[in-house]
Amino acid sequence: VTIATGFWIGQTPVTQAAFDRVMGKDPSYFKGANRPVEQVSWDDANAYCEAAGGRLPTEAEWEYAARGGTTLLRYANLDDIAWHQGNSFGRTHDVRQKQANAFGLYDMLGNVIEWTADWYTDYEPVPQIDPTGTNTGTYRVLRGGSWVTFPLNLRVSFRSKHKPGYRDMDNGFRCVLE
Repeated sequence: VTIATGFWIGQTPVTQAAFDRVMGKDPSYFKGANRPVEQVSWDDANAYCEAAGGRLPTEAEWEYAARGGTTLLRYANLDDIAWHQGNSFGRTHDVRQKQANAFGLYDMLGNVIEWTADWYTDYEPVPQIDPTGTNTGTYRVLRGGSWVTFPLNLRVSFRSKHKPGYRDMDNGFRCVLE
């Protein structure tokens, strides 16, 4: 996959304070202004990004940003970069508490799993430029794992899927600007 079109992505997942400021509510279970907003559906995340003048990242954009220029499974030692099942004490944490990747992005792995714009489908085994995924589907893609993810599964290529209306205590997101 080649990312040929430039984009800006949020330095952190959207915080509860930011979500409340734009949407007028905070649905999160684990309260804290600087914690990532969670218990948001894909529909909620998409509405927020649009209201803020952006959009959700494609799955390819998200992975490119998460890798931070590396081809490794993780961009550094896991405990240095991510809140996961082994170190989270069963909750989310304020953003920017762990080491950023080489692009200066925090919490790309762990804390909250992040919604992307794409519908879930198998990868096409052909070279692609700025892929956007299929136009329809049943499930939306989430990336990055969360505070409840087993350390073994917490890697840049980790992907999950849920229906767009699904909400959980580990679902978050970040937005992209063109």
